[in-house]
Amino acid sequence: MKAYLQLMRPANIITAIADIMAGFAVAVQSGITLDVERKGLDLTKIAYTYGIQASADYRDLLLLAFSTIGLYGGGVVFNDVFDAGLDAIERPERPIPSGRATLTGAISLGSILLLIGIAAAFVVSVTSGTIAIAIAILALSYNKFGKHHAILGPINMGACRGGNLLLGVSATFGAVEQYWFIAFIPIIYIAAITTISRGEVHGGNSGALYLAFALYTIVIGSIIILTTQSKTTFWQVVPFLILFAFLIFPPLYKASQDRKPQNIGKAVKAGIIALIVMDAALAAGFAGWVYALFILALLPVSRFLARTFAVT
Repeated sequence: MKAYLQLMRPANIITAIADIMAGFAVAVQSGITLDVERKGLDLTKIAYTYGIQASADYRDLLLLAFSTIGLYGGGVVFNDVFDAGLDAIERPERPIPSGRATLTGAISLGSILLLIGIAAAFVVSVTSGTIAIAIAILALSYNKFGKHHAILGPINMGACRGGNLLLGVSATFGAVEQYWFIAFIPIIYIAAITTISRGEVHGGNSGALYLAFALYTIVIGSIIILTTQSKTTFWQVVPFLILFAFLIFPPLYKASQDRKPQNIGKAVKAGIIALIVMDAALAAGFAGWVYALFILALLPVSRFLARTFAVT
């Protein structure tokens, strides 16, 4: 059982739940419902016709969190499935090459998780289900093809996270149409992490690390610009951005000074775990610091799980 849990990377799944919570904050505060009502449209009829939630509630949040557990868990399981041959050489301790998990068992687990993720999303709305299908396709595409491409690979992986954030946004009717561009924040961020991770086995190169510095800075700047346009006062976002910068920049700087594989691995791990803080900062800009604290509370859970289960 532990071997199959390792394949799912539980610490990373917690960060995916944080994406959903951040997207949900954007959905609830989007004001779409009020705008539609002012135009005299029948939300109930719209929801019935298109299978879209007229407004968000916490039942949707739970369903979408359950959906992302399946989607992320299934996606990373297939990562090990497609990498089984390479891991036998570079990481023989991984569950499949070590024999602690079978290839057939991993394929079955990954398939079931992806199907559960898609089904749970469709319970919320057709829009959510469609996004879930797109995430599953993007995840499988990355595992099979994207990771081997220097440019498209990081973008492909980032698109998985961007879709996951939009999955949370889809909790409210019309919110995705208004805030689709918010997906670029995790796309840029994950592209940076994926770029760094290419040196995790054999050591990094300075160009990729400096690019990651630039992309991290763009992410922080984007959150600042986006949240200053929201209804929430900006000071509520600042503490979360400071913590975010504190978590991601020191390990990256150390890796740039000494590009050993272990330092690269630590920079990647820090970037993945810090996703929770990034989501908290984004949510603070739309729903306030109290809601953001609930997301931040996932950080110690993820860090605890990271002690037992591999993150990268």
